[in-house]
Amino acid sequence: MSTKIPVGILGATGMVGQRFVQMLEHHPWFEVAWLAASDRSEGRPYGEAARWKMRTPIPRRVAGMRVSPAGPEGAPKIIFAALDASIAAEMEPRFAAAGCAVVTNSSALRMQSDVPLVIPEVNPDHIQMIECQNWRKKSGGFVVTNPNCSAIGLVLALKPLQDAFGLETVMAVTMQAVSGAGYPGVASLDILGNVIPYISKEEEKMEEETRKLLGRLNGAGVVSAEFAMSAQCNRVAVEDGHTESVSVKLKKKARPETIIKTWNEFRSVPQELRLPSAPEQPVCYAESADRPQPRFDVEAGNGMTATVGRLRACGVLDWKFTVLSHNTIRGAAGAALLNAELLKVRGYLD
Repeated sequence: MSTKIPVGILGATGMVGQRFVQMLEHHPWFEVAWLAASDRSEGRPYGEAARWKMRTPIPRRVAGMRVSPAGPEGAPKIIFAALDASIAAEMEPRFAAAGCAVVTNSSALRMQSDVPLVIPEVNPDHIQMIECQNWRKKSGGFVVTNPNCSAIGLVLALKPLQDAFGLETVMAVTMQAVSGAGYPGVASLDILGNVIPYISKEEEKMEEETRKLLGRLNGAGVVSAEFAMSAQCNRVAVEDGHTESVSVKLKKKARPETIIKTWNEFRSVPQELRLPSAPEQPVCYAESADRPQPRFDVEAGNGMTATVGRLRACGVLDWKFTVLSHNTIRGAAGAALLNAELLKVRGYLD
């Protein structure tokens, strides 16, 4: 018998669900024990139901597992959710009400006042909000969310700046990979040789989530950070990796070498606890004038490091720079997995 903790994946056949399967294959603490997806996949072997798109082979043990109905009956107590927001809004509360710990990548509940939105390097204390959830009080279940795939790389770059210098204004323009749209995602005739300057609700998510993540815990809720924030989001013909051009105004004056040192030396709770999915360096500065680039830098820290580059003076605000993060690893499945690891060491998965 395995000594690992059994976990389930809700929405297992999609791109993020597949990434969960891939990242959990050799995880030291967790083991996939249950898979659920849509009705058309129910009862089929996972290897047949999932159109596998990861670059590593589908794990043989998981490929032979039958896809279960998408309900809490028979599910393990720890659930990784990778659902569309409209489905998650109904499904995730059902699992939490049944006593499950739901660690989700969905946007459905991120801005709910009693649901923690967490990046473990940024706001690990926000997980305390779990105790305020009615699900927790009635059944022991709860929901914890990770941020939007474009917000997470940005916030990792902003957190060291906020701590050291304070933030007054943030402006971000994203160039987001097609894998962020799932599979089949964006039609090739729409994206090849093209830039699509609209991703539904993406700009609103970035602006709201960034301020919640960098806000402060106040009793049972979060007081959002007060800096001004503007985001513009674009879909580009890149497979993996969201690139963002960022300008910031700081509350304190800073020299470029001090900012770079602040990024490179940034460490937090996951690094102190040596969580299995935590990168040794969550933020890394690339010295080359033409970096970061998705082709070369998206896998930094096994896809969990945000790479920053091109720091220079901004003629409108104070400083501008580029940040790159892997949207389906750090921006999705890896973010939820790191949240689950933090929950385990804090005693919430006992």
